[in-house]
Parts: sequence; structure tokens; C-alpha cells
Amino acid sequence: MLARRFPEAKIAFSGGDAGILYKSGSEADGAQTLFEALGVAKDRLILEAKSRDTYENAAYLKDILTRSGELGPGKRWVLITSAFHIPRAMGAFRQAGFEVEAWPVDYRTRGRADLTRPFDKVSEGLRRVDAATREWAGLLAYRLRGRSDALFPAPRPVAVAGCDLAGPSANASTSPPAIPCRPNP
Repeated sequence: MLARRFPEAKIAFSGGDAGILYKSGSEADGAQTLFEALGVAKDRLILEAKSRDTYENAAYLKDILTRSGELGPGKRWVLITSAFHIPRAMGAFRQAGFEVEAWPVDYRTRGRADLTRPFDKVSEGLRRVDAATREWAGLLAYRLRGRSDALFPAPRPVAVAGCDLAGPSANASTSPPAIPCRPNP
């Protein structure tokens, strides 16, 4: 969706093979195949295929973007990942010195309404508990290892004149900007 909305924007994807015993190939290779199949030109893609975890995603991608001149003053990058993973990812990217704007996707609940709804299957509840436990453990481990800037990282407000990818702030008294948001070309 964003690739079509911003046809000049570069798309950086970070993901290697996190397998310890069994290797399955890098996530970046699969992403390249998918992006190209969706019509994204190869010259828009920046791929990082060595990382094995979220902190390495940030550190290795920052290095590639810095060396290629795609990171620096006036450059904006949007971090797109599962909503449940955004806090740890934001903390890891900030700790690596790579400021990004959060764009959570893949929400697993509909919010407070799900607190009173039973699961169709016990296994669905267990799956969600497993995912949540992994992220909570990851938050603690990243903080203790110095791979996150906070135990509970939160996105920082976007400070770009006339544009906020997250929408108007709670205390904004003006209407949304007339100029559409535009990430890095």
C-alpha cells in the first residue's frame, strides 16, 4: 500500500536466517521475490540479509543505509512490523542509533472488545499467550543486554512540518495537513 502511495520511496527490508540448527534462507530473499512480484522495481529495494534478530536488523540496516547515503539529515524511514512487536523494535532501532517512525500492522486483537470475548478454540488463546510471552521476554532480555533504550519503548512524536504519519496528535487544534506525508524518495 505504501509502496504504491509513495512510488519514489525506497523500500528497505532487513531479515536474514535466524535458524540455529536448520537454515532456511534469508527473509530478505523471500521479500525481494514478493516485492518484485507485486510490481516494485528492483532499484527501489535495499535488502539486508545477515541479521538474525531485531537488534541486528537495526544495526546492519543502519550501516547499509549510511554507506549508501540513504540515512542522514532530512531522511525519513518508517518501521513496519507487527503491532505486538513494535515496542521492542522501536527500542532496538533507537539503541542502534537509527530513528524510525512506527507503522504497526498485523494487529492480533480488536482492542478492549476482545477482553470479554471467549476464544473459539483453546489453542487460539494459547497461541496469543505464546506470542505475548515471547515479546515480554524479548523486551526484558533486550533491556538487560543493552539492546533497547527502555524496558517499555514507545514511539516518539513525529516532528516533520506539515506531516505526521501517525495522524493528528491528541492536543492538535488544527485540521490534518493539506500536504500528504512523504517518506524518503
